[in-house]
Amino acid sequence: MTSVDPWADPARMRSYRERVLGERERLHGALADADGHQHRVLSELLEHNAGTEYGRAHSFGAIRSLADFRKAVPINDYAALAPWIERMAAGESNLLSADDPAVYFTSSGTTGAHKKIPVTEGFMRRAFFPFYFAAWAPLIEHFPDVLDRPDAVLNLKHDPRPAPPTTASGRPHIGASQVDLGTRFGEPLSAEPGTFAPWGTLPVPVDEDDHLEKTYLRLRLAVESDVRCVIGINPAMVAALPYQLNLWWPRLVKEIRDGTLGGVPYGSPHPERAATLERLADHFGTIRPAHVWPHMRALFLWTTGMATLYLPRLSEEFGPGVATLPAPVAASEGPTGVALDRHGSAGSLVVTASAYEFLDAESDIRPDSPTLTLHELEPDRDYHVVFSHIGGLYRYAVGDVVRVVDRVAGVPRVAYAGRSTRSDAVGERLRDAQVIRALAAAAQATGLDVRNAACRVADRPEGAVAHYEFAVAARDVWSAQETQRFAVELDGAIGREAAGYRTARAAGRLTAATVRRLDGDAFLRDWHTSVATGIRPTQVKDRMFRQDHTLWGQLTGTDPVSEEGTA
Repeated sequence: MTSVDPWADPARMRSYRERVLGERERLHGALADADGHQHRVLSELLEHNAGTEYGRAHSFGAIRSLADFRKAVPINDYAALAPWIERMAAGESNLLSADDPAVYFTSSGTTGAHKKIPVTEGFMRRAFFPFYFAAWAPLIEHFPDVLDRPDAVLNLKHDPRPAPPTTASGRPHIGASQVDLGTRFGEPLSAEPGTFAPWGTLPVPVDEDDHLEKTYLRLRLAVESDVRCVIGINPAMVAALPYQLNLWWPRLVKEIRDGTLGGVPYGSPHPERAATLERLADHFGTIRPAHVWPHMRALFLWTTGMATLYLPRLSEEFGPGVATLPAPVAASEGPTGVALDRHGSAGSLVVTASAYEFLDAESDIRPDSPTLTLHELEPDRDYHVVFSHIGGLYRYAVGDVVRVVDRVAGVPRVAYAGRSTRSDAVGERLRDAQVIRALAAAAQATGLDVRNAACRVADRPEGAVAHYEFAVAARDVWSAQETQRFAVELDGAIGREAAGYRTARAAGRLTAATVRRLDGDAFLRDWHTSVATGIRPTQVKDRMFRQDHTLWGQLTGTDPVSEEGTA
């Protein structure tokens, strides 16, 4: 059974295209008056929420400038606003925003606890929908054939939940990718590409939290279609797809031959398609998405952060010439940047959505930290993002670090660089972005292929000097000498990226990094293990620092013959 497909309506398709390209044009045009838009965003949120409990407590009515705003309102993280949010979720009104939240987006924090991100109608209209529609413009403009049929797009993030959990006030508490934006916010054009494919709403019963089985069922249906685009946002989900094809291949082929779906009769048997797939497997040995979907055109996902290590190899899996389009730089709390052209990694600040402030990424985020405006940012530098918007988040440090790539119309264009969390055992103050760049440099210097990596401060006897241990997944076998050289190059590259690490090494507080080589599928097995525990795939993301002993063992314990190299 297939959902009614609104994409089949030519008038709707014209309207959708006009909306997407129109929002992009408006956001691009706004860059010419970035200062004016930033002032208006701040003025509107202050005026709209001046009568709230938070607005009265921080004298919103008396604030006339960003300088006033900085003096009146501290920099907040989720923990600082959580007491207000919990009261809202319990049913109180007029606390952070004059508008009651229509829904609460769920998002995993660094502790793994689920946040409740309040989402108001005003936020969706002023901040969310303009950037959301504009984000699809490079795909719609340059690859229009992906919308020719509902089953041309495999949208891995689409996971509708008809009966979501709710807060005490009765509002849905749900992932952003699980919300029906059309029904909830009256935006009939907001359905994403691929959401009306045969697998958009699964036609057979499956446990709500059995995310691996849901993934299998969608893949089972997609293997019978001419998929031309994969939407993943979280790149770990896209990276898992080639692994899943091979993991589930016998079951996929059998069900296609038999005409079943999850063991339940579904449609007609397709022995011809099953025979074709078997011939492909026999011929190529390892089946790849490019074999199953030879007309693949584009992947839509985050292209930075850890994905920079494996994206070139991942693109090969999907076929030569397949484009990788960057998903927006955004969090559940709000947008930061969106690609307004075909740049491979960066997006322009969404100057109409939030009032943005920034801190140098080397700085600690304190309530009274001095901040920078968009005009004070420098290319090739990393910054913490702080934003304020009408939905009730004020001077909110989202926990993301962005890297300034360049400027368009005088406005910084930024790429996601990693989380703001640090590993800091002896004053080394290592960040995600620094280690990722060091790994890339070591791979380039040695010519070795790196699929993924993680690290921790290694266990050591009492009194021993600390060092970092890296787990590195490689497609090819490395010799002991190659592993040794990679460790040497990596240790040096981290020192060049991070002054704190360099100082700690020179002072003898850290010894050289070591490398444990894992097989190429180690991180993919680890991802599957995490999803199998009931975590939604969108929330199982690449993580550089893995100090937890259990998680480290889960990742590395499957490789008993790993080599270890010491710089």
